[in-house]
Amino acid sequence: MVTMNISLTDDLKAFIDQQVTQGSFATTSEYVRSILRREKAAASLRDTVLAGSTGPRTAMDDDYFTELRAEVLGQATEQ
Repeated sequence: MVTMNISLTDDLKAFIDQQVTQGSFATTSEYVRSILRREKAAASLRDTVLAGSTGPRTAMDDDYFTELRAEVLGQATEQ
């Protein structure tokens, strides 16, 4: 594990200490790591959504959802 030193304002340090005391975190490092993991997951989701937005476009109308339901139920209709 790598160590990283960061500078915080007094308000942020007090907030982190409060979160550790009131939450289920043993240390400030554990709390900060949980925040970073959450941000990493959000960035990954954002990248996935953006990658999907560049693909072919399909109208999401009643026909689309009818076909989707049929596919999920294993009853895809022939076109």
